[in-house]
Amino acid sequence: MDKETVINVEHLSKKYCKSLKRSMFYGAMDIGRNMLGMSSKSSRLRKDEFWALNDISFEVKKGETLGIIGPNGSGKTTLLKLLNGIFWPDKGKIAIKGRVGALIEVGAGFHPLLTGKENVYINAAILGMARKEVDEKFDQIIEFADIGDFIDTPVKFYSSGKFVRLGFAVAVHCVPAIMLIDEILSVGDIDFQRRCFNKLGEMRKNGMTTVLVSHSMMHILGFCDRVLYIDEGKTMYFGVTDKAIKTYQEDMASRTCMPSINLELDKMSSTGAVKFVKIEFLDDNEMPINRVNAGEALTLRVHYFATRHIGAVELDVAIASYGGDIFFRASSKAYGNELIIHEGEGCIDVNFDNLRANNQTILFYITLWKSDRSELFDWKRELPFYVVGDARSGGKVLLDIDWRIRQ
Repeated sequence: MDKETVINVEHLSKKYCKSLKRSMFYGAMDIGRNMLGMSSKSSRLRKDEFWALNDISFEVKKGETLGIIGPNGSGKTTLLKLLNGIFWPDKGKIAIKGRVGALIEVGAGFHPLLTGKENVYINAAILGMARKEVDEKFDQIIEFADIGDFIDTPVKFYSSGKFVRLGFAVAVHCVPAIMLIDEILSVGDIDFQRRCFNKLGEMRKNGMTTVLVSHSMMHILGFCDRVLYIDEGKTMYFGVTDKAIKTYQEDMASRTCMPSINLELDKMSSTGAVKFVKIEFLDDNEMPINRVNAGEALTLRVHYFATRHIGAVELDVAIASYGGDIFFRASSKAYGNELIIHEGEGCIDVNFDNLRANNQTILFYITLWKSDRSELFDWKRELPFYVVGDARSGGKVLLDIDWRIRQ
């Protein structure tokens, strides 16, 4: 490990057991084997065991901020706990230079029956601070935590936000060379998050190394020099931030998107006078697709079957972020389009000349009404589609903006 490298991880693996009873048996067996000077054989899987992390390698330079991203259950928190020495790897090596501060779980290292003040000293001792050092910095810690008179209250009465405030205040004032942070900072309010990131920025400027686990791509994009993307315990990408985010988001989108959806097989399909029978996403050449580049054209084609002559209808279309709010909603009538449906089969094309959603899975919602809204014929919700964009912008929608400063 060279002078500039403060974290070096080589072929790191950690396994768990799905059965608690079997896990306790394996633990006792491994302890016994170790006491007899025998190998615990931790490098291979036994019944009901699985690799939570499998062959992870990376390094972090002094002053760098490494982001760790991935879906829930991918092994992110396990990796932080290994770096913090809470767990021991089954395979591989971890080399760390310098004092480590960590915020991994709300309330970790706090005794619920002791006051906030008493827990400051306990938590600081866990982080390697001497009592004299805590005495000198105590007022600064309390001021940063900003929990008022609650400092003399048993922490079992604290909200999760107060836990985080106090834990972060202690961690940053131990002046760690390396700071490990889980998604935990999202618990605090906006003002506290701002102060936390300002403090981390200040400490980073002074040479502190940070490892940040977050589901917020805005935090990852704005704060991290490099990113490790892991999934199911394996490294999917390690490198520049925007490419890591784009790779992650495209992987997540590919698990949900389909070139077309055939509603003939949908048992919940409408029994009204008009039924949706197929929905397609098409490119300029009318070929089925499951993704498009931001700003390009997209056609949403809705195939229907009408049991009788209907006449004028109105199609509503809405678009939402995946797991988020609706950011577009309109009807064919609002755009001055008259749609007439006769008996039999047909289709309605909704053409987006310039789809400006950015680097995300979006969800389409469509609803078909009689033009006077006296009859609802059919609807379909949450049709997934991925829009490839620029991860560096960080936003969900791309806008044409002229950036300038006037002084």
